[in-house]
Amino acid sequence: MASGASSVLVLGRISDDPKAHYQQLQPLLDYVVPRMRDVGISEGRILMARDAQQMASYLRRGRVDWLTETAGTAMALGQRSGAQPLLLTERSGVREYGSVFFVHRDSGIRDLSDLRGRTLAMQSVLSTSAYLVPAMELLEHGLRPEILLTPQDEPSAESVGYVFARSELNISTYVHKGVVDAGVVSSIDWEQERSVPVAFRRDFRVIHRTGLYPRGVEMVRADLDPRVRQRLQEVLLQAAGDPDAAPALEKFFGTSGFHPVDADTRHRLERLKAGLVRVRMEVE
Repeated sequence: MASGASSVLVLGRISDDPKAHYQQLQPLLDYVVPRMRDVGISEGRILMARDAQQMASYLRRGRVDWLTETAGTAMALGQRSGAQPLLLTERSGVREYGSVFFVHRDSGIRDLSDLRGRTLAMQSVLSTSAYLVPAMELLEHGLRPEILLTPQDEPSAESVGYVFARSELNISTYVHKGVVDAGVVSSIDWEQERSVPVAFRRDFRVIHRTGLYPRGVEMVRADLDPRVRQRLQEVLLQAAGDPDAAPALEKFFGTSGFHPVDADTRHRLERLKAGLVRVRMEVE
């Protein structure tokens, strides 16, 4: 319940396309709000933020109550605002994923250590699976990621030069055409034709897979009324089994269910949070 509007539940989203995201968010908010009248909620609103810094500010100031995010962005928002995980989000039947490092099969690169002095395509600084987790993995293997302005730039002999390709398809195209030495995508995108076409994949070789992390996390602001937090958790957990919720969940980024945050997942989220700090200090 946002400050000054105790009967309103505010669902937030970091967005560069508010109109499209509004259509994805509104149906689930319309499903949730009527089921929270017993804790004083009578209205739902959506508030978009242009970036993580603005969203963190909204959470700190009580302007956003609840949001859905990838695990990496969720942990970054937790650090900046004190927001806390409410539930894990399963999308299209997948609860967790990892990162897949790959090279052209003709490459002499066999493992992560061979990436010293080589170039790596990642997606963007906002990606958990195609930036944050890979950067953490490189650091943990004693490798130093170094950002390059273009794929043609030469990294220093002791670092791994990385470039942002903006999309998974661009990453796989860069590797296939030899623009970069290696690429990294999520384990989900690795299996998707639109991200890694089969014609490309048969020419690729996987050199490393990371551990798994939650696919998505529902977050709530730190000072949300405990009764509202509890009821929101109950409504979302029950939604996957309710046929009335199915269309809204499908629009909500292909959500197929929500799950409690168990001790093992909490540990992995904390590891992600620690890795995020290290990447900020040593890479960015």
